[in-house]
Amino acid sequence: MVTTMLKATLMGGCLFLASGFQMPAPRAMGRGLPIRMAEEGGSKHGGLVYDREKALSGDANAGNFRKLSDAMVRAEKEAKRNEEERRQREMAEELARQARAKKVAKLNEVMSTPKQAVGSADEFSWDSGVQTALDRLDNELIGLKPVKSRVRELASMLVVDKMRQSIGLDPFISDGLHMCFTGAPGTGKTTVAFRMGDIFKAMGYCRAGHVVLATRDTLVGQYVGHTGPKTKEVIKQAMGGILFIDEAYYLYNAGNDRDYGVESIEILLKVMEQRSSDLIVIFAGYKDRMDQFFSYIPGMQSRVNLHIDFPDMEPDDLVDVGKLMFNNMEYKLAPDAEPALREYVTLRKEKLFFSNARSVRNAVDLARMAAANRVYELATAPGASGLITLDELTQVKKEDFDGLLDLVRNAPEGAILA
Repeated sequence: MVTTMLKATLMGGCLFLASGFQMPAPRAMGRGLPIRMAEEGGSKHGGLVYDREKALSGDANAGNFRKLSDAMVRAEKEAKRNEEERRQREMAEELARQARAKKVAKLNEVMSTPKQAVGSADEFSWDSGVQTALDRLDNELIGLKPVKSRVRELASMLVVDKMRQSIGLDPFISDGLHMCFTGAPGTGKTTVAFRMGDIFKAMGYCRAGHVVLATRDTLVGQYVGHTGPKTKEVIKQAMGGILFIDEAYYLYNAGNDRDYGVESIEILLKVMEQRSSDLIVIFAGYKDRMDQFFSYIPGMQSRVNLHIDFPDMEPDDLVDVGKLMFNNMEYKLAPDAEPALREYVTLRKEKLFFSNARSVRNAVDLARMAAANRVYELATAPGASGLITLDELTQVKKEDFDGLLDLVRNAPEGAILA
């Protein structure tokens, strides 16, 4: 009956399936071409036969058979794809079931002896390299005790989390380790970011631990279609490590809803959500501006759970920073030079645009330049021997700060200083 109806409709130039008729599954019809749908007992037409040569010759019935055959081939491919997807799901479910069973067994074993030591905190810290990174941070970052304390708290959290995972407990760090560093320039934000990269790598929270520095200029394009590729390229470079975005609030222009920075932010939000296990993003800048930035982008605030505030450095710490810089450059301060450096730091700190260690670095460079000029003029003065001693090449004196002190003392209100 079905075959007769099918033949009749095909001979009429169209394919009609009566209500309730279900096309047989591909396997029931046979595979490939040609396809034969013969009536029981045969007919004067010798059955329904699809012939490729007839189809190519333009025979109308053969064309209809070809359409039917194509539909059947597609259905068979779809069935195979569905079967493979089902098999993959079952395999994944079985692996998950085995993992759960293994975890339950291990937890039962651990819980049966709750007083038994899981491991040594020192072992997890030293063997992983976390303590080495913290010690290095202590040497590189002078002062800033609140910052160091916050970093140690974070490192402790990572160590404990790793110990929990080692016995099958769920990690409590599940939403990523994206952070926000707030504070004025020169307070050590970039230095801490590099040491955090070492710590995260040591504990297995990122595979490479490198730091990629970025700003608005790095991420945002200048014309339509430029921002997406720029942002994605920077993210690609940072994968496996840390993307450090300085002055991140410049990505968003509240006065221009067509600003290209919005596209960069949207890409960052998506990556922070989907690739948090392979990328850590640190946003940095002044605290008040960062707070405003997060208020504009609620989705960003919900993805950044760790905040570290970097206070301005104290004068004594800034002097120590200057002395360390001189020492690293193989210079030494004359006994009367340190008070001059301290006076400069104290005065400069009260002026606009003070940048903590950056301002000290500028002062160190200018003092070295003044010392070089002093030594050269003495060596080339009339009647001088022209000889320069090692002590003269490596010493900075009080007089080398005189120009800096005069500049900061006599600077008008609002002047921009080095």
